[in-house]
Amino acid sequence: MPVSHSINPTRRQFLTGISMLAAGAAFATEPLKLGIGGRKLKVVLVGTGIRGTSFWGKRLVDQYSKSLEFVGLCDNNPGRLNYALKYMGVSCPVYSDFKRMIAETKPDLAIVTTTDSTHHTFIIQGLDMGVDVLTEKPLTTDEDKCQAILDAERRSRKNLIVGFNYRWSPYMTKIKGMLMNGDIGKVTSVDFSWYLNTYHGASYFRRWHGLTQVGGTLWVHKATHHFDLLNWWLDSDPEEVFAYGDLEHYGENGPFRGKNCRTCPHKNQCDFYWDITKDKRSMALYVDNEHHDGYIRDNCLFRRDINIYDKMSAQIKYANNTILNYSLTTYSPYEGWKMALNGTKGRIEAWQDVPYFTEVNVDQAELHAAEMEQTGGDDLETQPIILHKLWNKHDVIPVNFERGGHGGGDRRLHAQIFEHPEKKDPFGRAAGVRDGAMSILIGVAARKSIESGKPQRIAELTDLQPRAKRIV
Repeated sequence: MPVSHSINPTRRQFLTGISMLAAGAAFATEPLKLGIGGRKLKVVLVGTGIRGTSFWGKRLVDQYSKSLEFVGLCDNNPGRLNYALKYMGVSCPVYSDFKRMIAETKPDLAIVTTTDSTHHTFIIQGLDMGVDVLTEKPLTTDEDKCQAILDAERRSRKNLIVGFNYRWSPYMTKIKGMLMNGDIGKVTSVDFSWYLNTYHGASYFRRWHGLTQVGGTLWVHKATHHFDLLNWWLDSDPEEVFAYGDLEHYGENGPFRGKNCRTCPHKNQCDFYWDITKDKRSMALYVDNEHHDGYIRDNCLFRRDINIYDKMSAQIKYANNTILNYSLTTYSPYEGWKMALNGTKGRIEAWQDVPYFTEVNVDQAELHAAEMEQTGGDDLETQPIILHKLWNKHDVIPVNFERGGHGGGDRRLHAQIFEHPEKKDPFGRAAGVRDGAMSILIGVAARKSIESGKPQRIAELTDLQPRAKRIV
């Protein structure tokens, strides 16, 4: 795709934008040393999997190559590195050593898209070497790594952005605007349920996400999206969590198991069989390179080493006294979510892709692919939000909705950083390290609550103290 943007921000604007996008910092950062004003932003990427090579790789090359350049790629798998060069269309050096890459390329920005449990390593090294860092969600996987990141940002005086894209979709932003306008008064309680279908939900258990020690469980990897939205909507920090969870569908609960889907003798019996050979990109990125590191992309859903939860429920008390009831299901017949916000003046109800509420024009097998797809235009359809004020009939508010790129959030997040970074955002959608920390700490607290059978206070996990109103 040729670059067609007339906007060509200078490096100075980019770096100013990075500072603004890190507005949720836990600690005040020094003014950026902006250096030479006109040259391209120098970017490096560590982690050349699906998300890294596409959203934070090829899309940036296709859309913003007049303003930025990749000066290095890093991964522990040489095959994936070679694939990444071709897929992204770049010719920069490749590395297996992140610190060496930083030292030799001297980038302005390091993008981290590795496995979740290693995010902290590259975030901390990048900050300590004087580089601004942008990391995919989740920030990290446990409270100790989180504290180490907080400490690194404090001593480095550099900026850390967490790539929360859901905030930027028009539908989610509309809800935020309604709350900011006081349409339902003070929010007192929330019911929020997310449903992963048997295509998308199952995919987590095939991959490294099925191992707590790598992905932190879906309390962290997936729910960090939802908790960040809720923290942003409610404009408050979580204070205490009580949770339940179990593994009773995938893992050792399966009726049979094999080495992987490709070689499984039960493929004709298993409803979850996935033929990876029909996915050209997965074959080229993963199967062709699994001999380098042993990572199997089409692992068995019923292998015995899976140790995450497949059903989860939590009650979260916020510092402003709002109560949240949250649940996540990983083997639903349909993919979607629904939510109700109760306030002193009324109620907001919102949902997406619940087939009984709204006609869904995308097949269940394709819903996740559509969400991850980076193409898609403006205002492809509308979705309703219900506003029901006390003593009045409810109103149905149609909101523009895009199917591709996480409801249009992906491209809007990129635009804020790489097209108009100096533009003030009235909705406060920028996410810094404190936002990243508060979202993962709910999931960490939920894990600890399940293990102990007791409520877990957020203040006991790191040195961040919950506040009734978020720091912006």
